[in-house]
Amino acid sequence: MLEGIRVIDFSQYLPGPHATLRLVDMGAEVIKVESPQGDPSRASAGINGNGFVFLTQNRNKKSVVLNLKDPIDRKNALNLISEADVVLESFRPGVTDRLGIGYEHAAQVKKDIIYCSLSGYGQTGSMSHLGGHDINYMSISGLLAQLKDEKGRPVQPSTTIADFVGGISASEAILGALVKKLRTGEGSYIDLSITDSLFSLMSNHIVIEHATGEQHGVSKLNNKYVCYFLYETKDSRFVSLGALEAKFWRNFCTALNKEHWISEHFSLAQPSNPVFNEMKEVFANRTLAEWTQFSYQVDCCLAPVLETGELYNHPFSQERGLIVEKEEIRYTATKYPAIEDYYTAPPKFGQHSDQVKEQYKRKV
Repeated sequence: MLEGIRVIDFSQYLPGPHATLRLVDMGAEVIKVESPQGDPSRASAGINGNGFVFLTQNRNKKSVVLNLKDPIDRKNALNLISEADVVLESFRPGVTDRLGIGYEHAAQVKKDIIYCSLSGYGQTGSMSHLGGHDINYMSISGLLAQLKDEKGRPVQPSTTIADFVGGISASEAILGALVKKLRTGEGSYIDLSITDSLFSLMSNHIVIEHATGEQHGVSKLNNKYVCYFLYETKDSRFVSLGALEAKFWRNFCTALNKEHWISEHFSLAQPSNPVFNEMKEVFANRTLAEWTQFSYQVDCCLAPVLETGELYNHPFSQERGLIVEKEEIRYTATKYPAIEDYYTAPPKFGQHSDQVKEQYKRKV
């Protein structure tokens, strides 16, 4: 879909590389510009000298090493930009301007460039100069306060939600800018804050809180009702029941010969509720495997809570080709096109420096 689109990626770690991974998976050419020290994610724990995050986020890209503090390499960077469609950077605000590769510099060598600055708190404002990580962005957006344990303490997720949502939002914004460029011939400057992108996940909560004072969004989805709850199984695993609609709840109750539950559809998931206690006992009498089989046979919005190691062999993942194994590494795949049709390994440090510099050599 994006064949012929060239992206220069000055980002590192996760959010920016995830944004350009989504573009490269759509067919764009992504040239990853690394400092002489390399993307720090290369050096973390991993396989064959490359960190897991680097391996995951940088397949199919090219690696060029440039020291942006060196005038010659700065010129080389502008040479690359002059032949590109998109630039993405994730430095602190103002850094690219000081280095001579900011948006104004880029627009001088490529008038219709699409330039995306991806940062934690945006390019302007009282927090723009601050460093941050996923847990901070989730905190400021209000998202972390929605993930609490039974004692009301926020729960720290084991996946970096903000980083991934920020990367997805950046790729979406870039795609929108590409459509604008096709229609008008004009480039764009995109100031995308990772924290900004999380606010869309809070849209329902903000409206509801303002209207009612409720802090936790749609009440039906808020761990309150027996029909929408996580239940423990006989083997100490969990299943998710999401039978919000009457037809799914009826299917569930009827399949278990518990018709007396039907009228208790939205009764509270509290110890004082005998139906809730009875439901917990029923779930505790079968294993996860048994409830999984039940979920295939009864259309009631029931699903096993899978662990990471179970994803690869699960029928949904297998049938849709969502995880593929290449060179003894498992990747989440894409459908545009299938990863098998275009896969190349993540680049070695500076692997394409000579090739790319020569290919796009030009006076600026």
